[in-house]
Amino acid sequence: MAEIGPNSVLPATREPITLQTADGLKLVGDIALPENGEPSALLIMVHPLPTHGGSMQSHLFRKMAWRLPALTSIAVLRFNTRGTTSSDGTSEGSFDNGYLEGQDLNAAIDWAASRALPDPWLVGWSFGTDVILRHGNRQPVRGAILLSPPLRTITDAELAAWSDSNRPVIALIPEHDEFLPPKEARDRFKPLTQAKVIEVAGAKHLWTGEPYVRQVLNQIVQAVALNRAPLPNNWDGPMTKWSDL
Repeated sequence: MAEIGPNSVLPATREPITLQTADGLKLVGDIALPENGEPSALLIMVHPLPTHGGSMQSHLFRKMAWRLPALTSIAVLRFNTRGTTSSDGTSEGSFDNGYLEGQDLNAAIDWAASRALPDPWLVGWSFGTDVILRHGNRQPVRGAILLSPPLRTITDAELAAWSDSNRPVIALIPEHDEFLPPKEARDRFKPLTQAKVIEVAGAKHLWTGEPYVRQVLNQIVQAVALNRAPLPNNWDGPMTKWSDL
């Protein structure tokens, strides 16, 4: 068996996709599905701030797409929000600070529904958490997982609306988050009564380092597929290594 490392890519069925928004934009995306059998659930990812380098290729999202279909049968859908560029290409449109990006998220949710992908959960990181909290409280979403939420543009009323829906919301807060540290996060999330705020010791906003990546992935799998956690650190099967060289 080989250890799963930062650049390990496990088997999956991977497909580039194009999302069409209600206002007529085409967005770049991809879907990673388990090779054998139907997916047990779906993660729809919303990336960090594109004006500061965030995209569907942000490292946590790459690693979820590389590992989770094989390890858990969970499918992973990633996309670039409007105006965002990655190695996959550039989505049409321009950055709108989390407002029109709601149409991008809705396009992803609707695309997944058209493919009958089961049990969609939303996973946002930093800027992506603002998009999810403002626009993602809708059917058929099962719940939301928020990584390093800054809550920079989110109102108490928008948080309270999730309480009314009773959808589970899990917020993973790095101990040393530069934007919203754990104590402040617990206060800000009070209007969202069912929010589970989890402090991750030693971590920072960008979740740099394989130990923190593994903690994030395990918390997500614990929420979405209890019987699949904790994830193994080794893989007995084909595995490639990603390189940007």
